[in-house]
Amino acid sequence: MIRRVVTVGGPPGSGKSTAGRRVADRLSLEYRSAGEIFRAEGTRQGMTVEEFNRYAESHPEVDQELDRAMQALATPGRLLDGRIQGVLCQRNGIPVHAVVVTASEGERARRLAFRDGQSVAEARALLREREESERRRYRRDYGIDLEREKGDFTVDSTSRGPEAVTDAIVTYLETREKAEAA
Repeated sequence: MIRRVVTVGGPPGSGKSTAGRRVADRLSLEYRSAGEIFRAEGTRQGMTVEEFNRYAESHPEVDQELDRAMQALATPGRLLDGRIQGVLCQRNGIPVHAVVVTASEGERARRLAFRDGQSVAEARALLREREESERRRYRRDYGIDLEREKGDFTVDSTSRGPEAVTDAIVTYLETREKAEAA
């Protein structure tokens, strides 16, 4: 049993959502995704992810409402998938296992190109635009610099498949939970 909230963060295309879903399944945690909520709201408003990112830059309430909703879900038994949810839990004094999944930019662009049916060059350009938009918003709204804020455990998925990433995270969580129970 995991007695803390588990968060999985990381840049777009790193594999955080795949890992988050798999970890949640393996550990019987409820999975919630900030990215899914964000994309659904963008779609509801007739915008692509990129367009909605740009919209959110001039409308801070978009991120603030999403993050308030995600933080309200931050209770044991849940895994929250989102770039800054681990940092927000830590800042809010919520006991958390903050996991970060990373991958090289080239690998992330390749994955996104495959997923979205575009060229790697196009995916890389959109990836950079999205990451810069998020960096600006997180700094402005929360004073968060993702380059400085580190999780409790980081796994690089550049050359690891989803199962290996999942195994690494589950092993970390089970080890931490045992140590904390002792």
